[in-house]
Amino acid sequence: MSLQENIKHHIIENIQTQQIVMAEKGEYIEFAAQKIVDALLADRKILCCGNAGSISNVQYFVSLMVNRFARERPSLPAISLVNDVQMISTVASMQNYDEIYAKQLRALGQASDVLLIYYTDGDTASLLKLINAAHDKNMPVILFSGENDSSLEAALSENDLCVSVPSQVVHRVNETQLLIIHCICDLVDSQLFGSQ
Repeated sequence: MSLQENIKHHIIENIQTQQIVMAEKGEYIEFAAQKIVDALLADRKILCCGNAGSISNVQYFVSLMVNRFARERPSLPAISLVNDVQMISTVASMQNYDEIYAKQLRALGQASDVLLIYYTDGDTASLLKLINAAHDKNMPVILFSGENDSSLEAALSENDLCVSVPSQVVHRVNETQLLIIHCICDLVDSQLFGSQ
């Protein structure tokens, strides 16, 4: 495969994945945005988490909520559970690595807050503990995933939601989750602050 063919392959695979999401996942994305809007209207907050490469999507989403997406508007309460290296290191070394996010959620989360999890692949133990901690707090969970591992989706309750990107290719899942972030931020802004 030539370099140009390789480039075309990536772009075509990206377009095909996003076309499937457009055809099959629109209602899930809308429902996720509505859960976030409902929580914000009830003066609740959005807690966000992910592992490995998904951390960048977590941080990006939180920055768009706190700062802005496409227009000036008041800051929205979103917290990343992946940013505090001191906290993560302390919990991992003194307690158990699987507790690095669940312990933070137990301290910061309240009933009817919303937990967002971004996942592409890799270890799920810390995220499974996090889902259980959210359920203990009566917090709904929105899972953004691909098709690599179904254990997180299996841990969800009937009050939770999974928006699964139809791909097992990690970078396709990551880039499609980025598009989904933009869709959700736009839907949240328009519902809370009206059309531009």
